[in-house]
Amino acid sequence: MSLHIYDTSTRAIREFVPVEAGRASIYLCGATVQAPPHIGHIRSGVNFDVLRRWLTRSGYEVTFCRNVTDIDDKIIRVSAAEGVPWFVVAERNQRAFTWAYDTLGCLPPTVEPRATGHVPEMITLMQRLIDRGHAYASGGDVYFDVRSWADHYGSLSNQKLENMRGAGDTDDESCKRDPRDFALWKGEKPGEPTWPTPWGPGRPGWHLECSAMATKYLGPTFDIHGGGIDLIFPHHENEIAQSQAAGDGFARNWMHNGMLKIGAEKMSKSLGNSLLIPEMVQKVRPVELRYYLAAPHYRSSIEYSEEALLEAAAAYQRIEGFVTRAAEVIHDVDADAPLPQAFVDALNDDLGTPQALAVVHEVVREGNVALSRGDKEAVARLLAETQNMLDVLGLDPRSPQWRGTGSDLSPVVDALVAVALEQRKAARARKDYAAADAIRDQLAAAGITVEDTPHGARWELSR
Repeated sequence: MSLHIYDTSTRAIREFVPVEAGRASIYLCGATVQAPPHIGHIRSGVNFDVLRRWLTRSGYEVTFCRNVTDIDDKIIRVSAAEGVPWFVVAERNQRAFTWAYDTLGCLPPTVEPRATGHVPEMITLMQRLIDRGHAYASGGDVYFDVRSWADHYGSLSNQKLENMRGAGDTDDESCKRDPRDFALWKGEKPGEPTWPTPWGPGRPGWHLECSAMATKYLGPTFDIHGGGIDLIFPHHENEIAQSQAAGDGFARNWMHNGMLKIGAEKMSKSLGNSLLIPEMVQKVRPVELRYYLAAPHYRSSIEYSEEALLEAAAAYQRIEGFVTRAAEVIHDVDADAPLPQAFVDALNDDLGTPQALAVVHEVVREGNVALSRGDKEAVARLLAETQNMLDVLGLDPRSPQWRGTGSDLSPVVDALVAVALEQRKAARARKDYAAADAIRDQLAAAGITVEDTPHGARWELSR
């Protein structure tokens, strides 16, 4: 079957039919950069990276837009508390997010717009809404008139207008016609950055930013809008309202990933239980952390525990072990080899990564049997299937992402270890086992594990 995904707006699994044949457009609500990322933030990046890779493997030309919210209330509060400009806070944390995405193997977005670079587009969008009677200026602010969109507002979050509370995004509710109206633009306040508009200086509201950036880069109607489930209301609900009220079709499909929790609570910095990425990659390797985040279904919640993290790392190491051993026998892998149909079916069924990884592990088991039998033809086929599946998931241990590139010291280390292993081989040949053991021990002290196999010595960095 073709790709089917769960659409939050219809609360049903629907066939993915792109706006333009052969092309797929994705907007992912990215970082609000008031602090560095924890694994809950980066889970979203990993989930939608898998989606992007699968769409690409399925033959689509993908445009992937992941925004940066570099001005909002939280950033301003951090700026004031630290006594540094708001843009210092934003820049510092955007770099931390970029490092985290890169470290966990997320492909760079096609475009990564910052909110502050798109104020002209926001002004245009506000003017369209005012002209259509869906927004109004009041006290230096500009608000979306929710009652003007009453027949549609609440459809994404499955709420009725009469049951909703006020937006809570201003201290002066008297500026609003209705408590449920939300701010498109916030008038200037002492100590806050401002940009000029026809309605006075101020700064953008969070919801307005995403609508302006999404439609600028993906067009008035695009395929998929993604983000965490906690963004459904009010953020995504407000994006839909302001975009469609302005005349844009906006997103055809809405995908939301589940939360990562500790105990019964959503992970958040306010709870003081965040697990930052630099800390996590000291516990397991980055590729193992990616496996941990990608293995559950993207819509499920993850109950974090270090035991589960280490179990995921061990599961990945079993896959890696087969790939490493098989690559010693098969040097050229067929990158065009077909994927197992069960793997294809799993990902086409709402990006079913748990079932897809079950297929990977089954193929790995078959591969280990073929290795033990010395069936080189079967090993070649199963290695190709395994690596091609792992490539879709961003988990191939032989990819440059996880093996290192020419820009680091990997080639130097490879060459030096090869020399040491040749010396060890020569020592063993002349039956100088003490010298051979001393070389192995010296390598172990340097963090390198040596394993003797029927095909010669194999080494890896100690875990």
